Amino acid sequence: MGVSSALVTGASSGIGAAIAIRLAADGWRVVLAGRDRARLDALAERTGGCAISADLTTAEGLQRVADAGRGVDLLVHSAGAGWAGKFREMRPEHVDQLVELNLTAPIRLTRAVLPPRVAFVASVAVVGVRDEEVYSATKAGLRAFAASLRHSGVRTTAVFPGAVRTPFFRDRDYHRRFPRMVEPEQVADALIDAVLRSRAEVFVPRWLTIADRVHGISPALFHRLADRFG
Repeated sequence: MGVSSALVTGASSGIGAAIAIRLAADGWRVVLAGRDRARLDALAERTGGCAISADLTTAEGLQRVADAGRGVDLLVHSAGAGWAGKFREMRPEHVDQLVELNLTAPIRLTRAVLPPRVAFVASVAVVGVRDEEVYSATKAGLRAFAASLRHSGVRTTAVFPGAVRTPFFRDRDYHRRFPRMVEPEQVADALIDAVLRSRAEVFVPRWLTIADRVHGISPALFHRLADRFG
């Protein structure tokens, strides 16, 4: 398949860790970037990868990760943070943190490494989600960035999961019966399979594609439905 090495950000836990484990199981050499040193070391031992503990929102941290990732065949952007609540109650520093980690850092790291393939863990929130305005904006920005990169010859893939069983949703006490949460491994498998097939986008679960299509055809209708059904 021609891809032998990958740099995965946000590899400390959740989707990033699941992606690293799947890649290693498939025989890829992995560079694991994250902020939790202990978890990274444990994952490196499990996958045979190289652990880089760094904060991508700092110039020094981003440079360390970029240096470790030079020459990789695939860069996977999984690092990110969420924030939910009333927009007027969101503190300015939280806005800056989300934009810096979710959008600015992936753009800067991609420019520094610029491998032939780049994958992004985005979110179905790209269609606009109530009480997640800034988070939705950062993920929509990733989608546009990925699409634009494809015009320059970089093979990009973006995955758009719904609710995933990660600390973010556990902290929000997610109790919805529909849509049900998916496991990080499902997102990892969908993303990697899409990368290997050179697919530009994939939704997890797949039925979420319908929401995206409705939004694309008639944003007003989509938002009326979203307001009614949540």
